Amino acid sequence: MDSLVALNRLGQSIWLDNLSRDLLETGKLARLIDQGVGGLTSNPTIFAKAVAGNIRYAEDLARARRLDVPAQQRLEEIILPDIRAACDLFLPVFQRSRGNDGYVSLEVPPALAGDAAATVSEAARLATLVARPNLLIKVPGNAAGVQAFETLTARGINVNVTLLFSVRQAVRVFEAYIRGLKARLTQGLPLGDGKAVASLFLSRIDTLADRWLETQSSPTALGLRGQLGLATAKLAYERYRELFHGAAFRDLKNAGALPQYLLWASTGTKNPSYSDLHYVTPLMGAETINTLPDATLAALFDHGSPQTTLDTSHDAAQQAWLEAERLGLLPDTVGATLQQEGLASFSDSYRQLLDLVA
Repeated sequence: MDSLVALNRLGQSIWLDNLSRDLLETGKLARLIDQGVGGLTSNPTIFAKAVAGNIRYAEDLARARRLDVPAQQRLEEIILPDIRAACDLFLPVFQRSRGNDGYVSLEVPPALAGDAAATVSEAARLATLVARPNLLIKVPGNAAGVQAFETLTARGINVNVTLLFSVRQAVRVFEAYIRGLKARLTQGLPLGDGKAVASLFLSRIDTLADRWLETQSSPTALGLRGQLGLATAKLAYERYRELFHGAAFRDLKNAGALPQYLLWASTGTKNPSYSDLHYVTPLMGAETINTLPDATLAALFDHGSPQTTLDTSHDAAQQAWLEAERLGLLPDTVGATLQQEGLASFSDSYRQLLDLVA
């Protein structure tokens, strides 16, 4: 609890990367909010794990299967009540922070990832169905998703742009946000009631990069293991500060717009030789969010040491990627590969969910 309070004072919000009926009905989520957890992220994989074989969903699953409607609508009968309940629990956080925190994320079906217009339509539909002010609709950070995000921002729909794996991908999202806000400002629409975040997935970068680095066998390559995810985060944060604390955002800020915070995602440590807070301790800083799986959140409670670390070691971060590029590992290639893999993984999980209600 003390760790979360201290991080909040530094300007970083800690979210939970999980949602299930167990968390809701046992009161665990409410207790975590009391301890300082400021929001929640979900995705198809999280829901697939939550629903499958869970007795708390059995009655609703049986009822949904009897409905004479498409499978997606049956699935929404299972998932959306959990999303609404979580939004309601976080509403006091949302209100106290004046709309800067207290959000719950819900993903657009991954099958729409290549269709910007369909993504916009579905995002608007889901936002209407959930009908909560502290909902973030998740869209992917691929080309169609970024296009949809710009349109959704102009329409005033809160968005979490997900599956980002490189600085270039993050910057494209920031620029789309600024364009969307400018379009909104041109129409004379208010800017102060909108929220967007950009989710940068970190451990997956190192999982791919470490595997490649170990094939090189040089001391330089081996020394970069576990460093490129953190380096990506620090360099993206540097670009965030340049854009949102500079001339590009000044007029929008004066009109009441909030910057698009970076959200550190995929922060559970995959390599057991790394610290269980590998993607937490080095990335503590203002105007950011870190969404943690249960085990990582427990580690933060147990032995976290809050201090501002994010705005340090930028030169070392730049040097790490320069060395990786000299070896032949390119950040844009890593980003594109992981984004495709992420979309495929979420698509598989969503199909598993649809099978549960078939």
